Amino acid sequence: MDLAGLGVDRGGHLLLRRALAPLPLGERLQVFGHDPALRVHLPAWCRSEGHRVESPEPDSESGLVAVVVRGEGHDGRWAGAGRAGSGRRGEVEKAPPARWGLAVRGARLEEGGPEPYFDLDDRDLVWAKVAPQLYAHAAARQWDPDTAVAWDEPFSTPPDVEAAVVQVMTYLVENEQVALVVPARFLGRVHPHFREVVQLLAVQVADEARHMEVFTRRALLRGDELGSSSVGGRASLFTLVEETDFTTSSFLLSVLGEGSFVNLLDFLVTHAPDPVTRRIAWLAMQDERRHVLFGVSHLAEQSAADPKLRGRLRASIERRSDALRDTVGLNADVFDALLLLSAGSWHPEEIEAGYARVQRLRHAMDEGRRRRLERLGFPADEAAALSALHTRNFM
Repeated sequence: MDLAGLGVDRGGHLLLRRALAPLPLGERLQVFGHDPALRVHLPAWCRSEGHRVESPEPDSESGLVAVVVRGEGHDGRWAGAGRAGSGRRGEVEKAPPARWGLAVRGARLEEGGPEPYFDLDDRDLVWAKVAPQLYAHAAARQWDPDTAVAWDEPFSTPPDVEAAVVQVMTYLVENEQVALVVPARFLGRVHPHFREVVQLLAVQVADEARHMEVFTRRALLRGDELGSSSVGGRASLFTLVEETDFTTSSFLLSVLGEGSFVNLLDFLVTHAPDPVTRRIAWLAMQDERRHVLFGVSHLAEQSAADPKLRGRLRASIERRSDALRDTVGLNADVFDALLLLSAGSWHPEEIEAGYARVQRLRHAMDEGRRRRLERLGFPADEAAALSALHTRNFM
């Protein structure tokens, strides 16, 4: 190996490692070169790599610096260290140890290093087989509020209808704030081995941030004031923020709350009085469906592995219902706004039809919750009873 004027400290180590790699243990490699520091740096590098150096008498004519005897080499530092998982594509361990720390799943592990603690370190607790596909779907379908919505599209709404839109948008922003906070709190607790789940939660947080932006922009598109925020609504949402258990939090937020939220967004797509409201409701609905799918999928897998889980989920619904027993439920201003939007006018017959549509919305929410509960293994009658206990604030 002739390094010419290249020093070990300036990239020569790569050429040496490449030349030594195919040699059997004990084989010798003659190293030539005329870098002034080579006779000092080469032995030091060889010791760090596990090779041995034989130093012949200096030969200025040939330029021979040393003879390196092949040792374990670069891989010696990794002997017996293993990998952070099997290294096979897509294979996820059930309980990754703390010593894997922040290593990428499947990477070779050098011995030592910190052992950070991640309390969500059990595959059955956080994983869903569909997680990698859902993340790929989410990443491919991120949308830009500035280009995905035609904010300057001309339309006209009567003042009272516009006020109804503002009120509903205010309610949506309030709910989406909580839908952002809840998954964000768990991001740093999930073991990095389950990276697709971490990525999916991160995208979910980004989704909710984007929803907050577009709902706020629509609320202020024709004016400069937002609608009302009820005590009952904030109390209902606070019970979601208070929940510190990943499983029950995912259940209450994604399976029950966001599932009902999808019905509400679909309702707005149908009854929106203007194209901007319809567009942002449709875009947000696509994201929310993905959030619900992940929540239902991973809880269904967890429920199949742990028959006792349904008891914990049942208790979380009952506990939340008890906590909200003295609240009035859905903000009356929101209910009235939904009624007016679905009615389309102040004519008594249209108001009556709008009221019936809002009741059908509530029925659709109930039916959706029942189906998702049954998918988690609850009998139909129990699913119906638990759905009835869900907060009257929708989320």
